[in-house]
Amino acid sequence: MSVSEIKQELSRLTNKDRIQLAMWLWESIDENEVESPAWHGEILAERAAKIESGDANFLSVEQLRDRLRR
Repeated sequence: MSVSEIKQELSRLTNKDRIQLAMWLWESIDENEVESPAWHGEILAERAAKIESGDANFLSVEQLRDRLRR
């Protein structure tokens, strides 16, 4: 069965069934077989360096909510 055919079949599912399927798919992924791209590590290293140097800015939960509402 092709990806196109699978998509067509999945489009017939209810939202509830699609959510359950998405959860099953996510849980079925073996974390040990997935390699993060190099740029993920680079971003994490940059953020850690900012924290260590004291240059990091943190938001409270309320500040984050306000920012997301804009």
